[in-house]
Amino acid sequence: MTTTTTPETTTRTPGGRLPPRPVIRAAWAIHRAIHRASGGRMGLRPASEKTWGMMRLKTIGRKSGLERAAILGYYEDGPNLVTMAMNGWDKPEPAWWLNLQASPDTTVELHDRTLAVRGRAATPEERPRLWELWRRYDGEELDAWAARRPRETAVVILEPR
Repeated sequence: MTTTTTPETTTRTPGGRLPPRPVIRAAWAIHRAIHRASGGRMGLRPASEKTWGMMRLKTIGRKSGLERAAILGYYEDGPNLVTMAMNGWDKPEPAWWLNLQASPDTTVELHDRTLAVRGRAATPEERPRLWELWRRYDGEELDAWAARRPRETAVVILEPR
């Protein structure tokens, strides 16, 4: 990533290779379809030392009031689950994150259980440590991908309730 700063602007030239946006969106749709078609037996996995896990986060739509679900990557930090509000590294905030901010008490489905959780953004003191822990999975590409977004990517903590 290259950053150019003048008194008027800051221009970031992002790095990190990502597939085209339609490919990312198609992969999400296929992943959800596999999870749905398998009755929830496929599509979720536990986090390990070598790879982040996959969970299904349920939220209540802030405008519709309807239940929504998103399959997200996560890792465990003690009793908490940690994810990122990244929207496939696209510019807008993901809808699930906006919904979670409006109604933070929710549930997550893991590969082996469902948990009641309360979501919140990591504090400025927590964020660097949690970001570094995520880097063990994605390496230096994490920073290059994050540079594609016009704002800092929220690190989201899901605390058991």
